[in-house]
Amino acid sequence: MIRISIKVYRGAALESKVAVQAESIKGALESARRYNPGKGCRVAFPIDPEGFFVGDALGRGGWAVPS
Repeated sequence: MIRISIKVYRGAALESKVAVQAESIKGALESARRYNPGKGCRVAFPIDPEGFFVGDALGRGGWAVPS
């Protein structure tokens, strides 16, 4: 499991930044897009190397904590 921050945009404006846990970066983006229909979702760089790999504390992935 991995955890990355995703920036959520409404148009050109940054609306929020959330941490998403998933099996892959692609899976994290798909999850963010599913929960934010019609909004832009992008990986927030740089990716934190110490927090990237995580245990399966949330089950099979999902939202972690807002960042």
